[in-house]
Amino acid sequence: MLPMTVLETPILREVRSNHRSPAGVHLVARDYPKGLRIDPHLHREAQLVYAAKGTMQVTTPKGRWLVPPDRAVWIPAGLEHAIDLLADIEMRTLYFDLPWLKQEKRYQGLTKEFVVRVSPLLHQAILALFDARNTAERTELLVRLLMLELHQAEDSATFVPLPREPRCRRAAMIVLDDPTGLHDIDALARDVGTSARTLSRLFSSEIQLSFKSWCQRARIAAAIERLSTDANVSVKQLAAQLGYASVPAFSAAFRQVTGRTPTEFAGKG
Repeated sequence: MLPMTVLETPILREVRSNHRSPAGVHLVARDYPKGLRIDPHLHREAQLVYAAKGTMQVTTPKGRWLVPPDRAVWIPAGLEHAIDLLADIEMRTLYFDLPWLKQEKRYQGLTKEFVVRVSPLLHQAILALFDARNTAERTELLVRLLMLELHQAEDSATFVPLPREPRCRRAAMIVLDDPTGLHDIDALARDVGTSARTLSRLFSSEIQLSFKSWCQRARIAAAIERLSTDANVSVKQLAAQLGYASVPAFSAAFRQVTGRTPTEFAGKG
């Protein structure tokens, strides 16, 4: 197995020449084109990754996190992750040195990865941090505001958990490669060299979801991706493409996973 790439604190000379940030917090603004993949790597720092524009997908050993523009992802220090850019991205990343982060009262809640729902206030705070005219005092206040908002905003609606057991993981990746397909568990089990009973048991024990429920979450994640990257797609089109018998059936499944209807999620309601 190849050693995991450990990336250094990103181009600190460049960061310091463009942005004022408190000791222990580093700001990086970069744009990336659609289709780019940032291969698996890890950082010595924790990071909050936000796309001010565009949609990305972050994969960790625990699962796959879809990150549309109203979401950000928290990645703890030392966690392996890969990023796939599903659209042109305006990425804004905050890196937090561990000694600084461990001073946070709720540090224990920041030792695992999670997706953050970005409120209008959090959105503006992140963007304001990248204002080159900031004073040190203003930046300190913005960072404190961001940390307060971060603890209020965890949201697992766009998360698809991934099993670790090799056969189960292969089956999950087959489904994710074609989430709109009708995947029969018997055929899938044969493809990965096990029985349907074993595969069903593995899904339930590893990710606490039945195979059927997990496939539904994968389909809803595909719907969220489409809603986030195609402003012209209709709910009716999505329902048909994902194999739902009707728009109400699709909306009910979508609400079950995300707590909102597709229209509400897309901000069209």
